[in-house]
Formats: sequence, structure tokens, C-alpha cells
Amino acid sequence: MLKHNDINIVGIDHGFGNLKTANIVVPSGVMVYDLEPPLSSGLITFNGKYIAVGGNHKAFNADKTEDDDNYYLTLYGIAREFSLAGITEGDVYLAVGLPLMWVSLQRESFSKYLTRNENVEFDFNGRHYKIHIVGVKVFPQSYCAVYDKLREMDGFSMITDIGNGTINIMKVNDRKVINESCRTERLGVGRYVTDIQNAVMNKFQNIIDESIVTNYLIGKSVTITKEYEEVMLHCIDEYIREVISVFRKYDYNPDLMKLYVVGGGAVVMKRFSQLTDNVTYITDVCANAKGYEYMTKNFLRKNGV
Repeated sequence: MLKHNDINIVGIDHGFGNLKTANIVVPSGVMVYDLEPPLSSGLITFNGKYIAVGGNHKAFNADKTEDDDNYYLTLYGIAREFSLAGITEGDVYLAVGLPLMWVSLQRESFSKYLTRNENVEFDFNGRHYKIHIVGVKVFPQSYCAVYDKLREMDGFSMITDIGNGTINIMKVNDRKVINESCRTERLGVGRYVTDIQNAVMNKFQNIIDESIVTNYLIGKSVTITKEYEEVMLHCIDEYIREVISVFRKYDYNPDLMKLYVVGGGAVVMKRFSQLTDNVTYITDVCANAKGYEYMTKNFLRKNGV
């Protein structure tokens, strides 16, 4: 969270796999209860509902305003950032993003969705929060994740943001985005987690938990046999091939351009792909949220807010 005068700028990346702020990452699944569940740690209490965040991932949905989940995730992100700052009330300027090809169509509706309540009160972890939403900025994903790298983008560069649900691609020429190059493909890491689970089921007739697959992909310690690992590596190899084919579909050429890979998929690509020439892997999964905050602060400063 950044500050501009008395305004708290809260960057939130509403991913299908995980909700990210500048400081926290949590699975983006949302469960809503009418009665307080037995295990109540981390619950939001809002409008008479008990809202639990983080139990699983959110299903892919191209319209982020179709249900209340992303609104609840926003409240959760604000509460976590406020808690880290040691405050429970204040003015908030939301800094958020959408996939590249959805920004133009969904910016207005997403802004209205997030600001439907100017003043919001809710409880989180036994503390009462009073939030005044003073504004929202909606940015294109990917671009904001590399805001601190733009000055080095002389010549042609390609930025790829590999999330749980989508891959966003854009080209940059001498630090300027080529708008016509922006593309969004539904080829996120989440699909290949499912492919690995299916491959394991087909070969061994056993269910492998999603957390084991995810932890293996990002390099955390897991307990699996060599036979299971071989199946996983085969699926990962297929995933890498398909991702690179998407890059090439949009004229990626390592001899002629720099490649910047961001998002959760950047960790997977760095571990398992052979792409090394002129490639920068930005493995901080909070990079988009941090970029949203930075860009919003610049906007507020320039406009004398």
C-alpha cells in the first residue's frame, strides 16, 4: 500500500488463481455463509454474511463483475493491507487491472462494480474497518508489472504475463506500447495443473492434490516418487511447448527482441523452459499489484489530487 497525502492507494490483482496485493498472496476462492463457520479465522463479516477467502481457486470467468466474489476479494485485500499498516479506517483509492483485451470493454463496469459502496464497514479478524472509497484506476495487466523496466526497453520487446487463467501479450517499441499487438489467450497455468492431475489419474488411478502439483511447479519441496515425477515432467514439457508456440504466433524472435515474462507462470518458465537469450523473468507474483499502486500514485500526483 502506498500513501498520497491522506489517501491510501491499495493495489489489487484479482487473479483467477490467487488474489495479490503488494504484500500478500492468497488463493482467490470465496465461500459465503449465513452462519459463522466453526473455524472463523480470517473471515470477513459484511452485510450479515460470513465470507471466507483462500480455501481454493476461483473458476475462470471472463466477466469479473458477474458475481460478488471479486468485491469480497477487494475488501479482503484492503483489510490485509490496512492490518499490515496498523490502521482500521481511511480513504482508499483502488488500483486494479484487467487482462489486456478486456480493459476497453470492462473498465467502466469494473470501476462501478468496485465503487458501488462509497462508504464500507465490515469486520475482519475481530477488528472493525471503516473504508471510504474515493476512486479507482483500472490498468492493463502486464504493462504495470514491468513499470520499473520500461526505461531499458530500447528497440523491440515482448511482455508476456502468464497467470492462472490467461496469458497476456504485448509488444513495446522504444518504451512505447504497440496497442495493436495486445493479445489475451486463455492458456494459464491452471489448465495444466488440471492436465497433470488427469494424467496421473489415467496412469496410476490415483488423485494427486492440486497443492502438490502447484508446489512442484514453483520449486517447493514435495513428496512424490520418480514415476509420478516423470508423468508431471512430461505434462510440463507439453505446457512449455504450447506457451512458446503462442509467443511465436505473435512473432516472438529471441534474435530480434527482449522477452519479459511475468506472473505466476514466470516461475514455471524459468525453472523448466530453455528460454535464456534476452529473457528477463520477473518472478514476483505481486508485481502487477505493486505496479498498479505506482502508476496510480503518479496519476494522483500529476493531477493534483
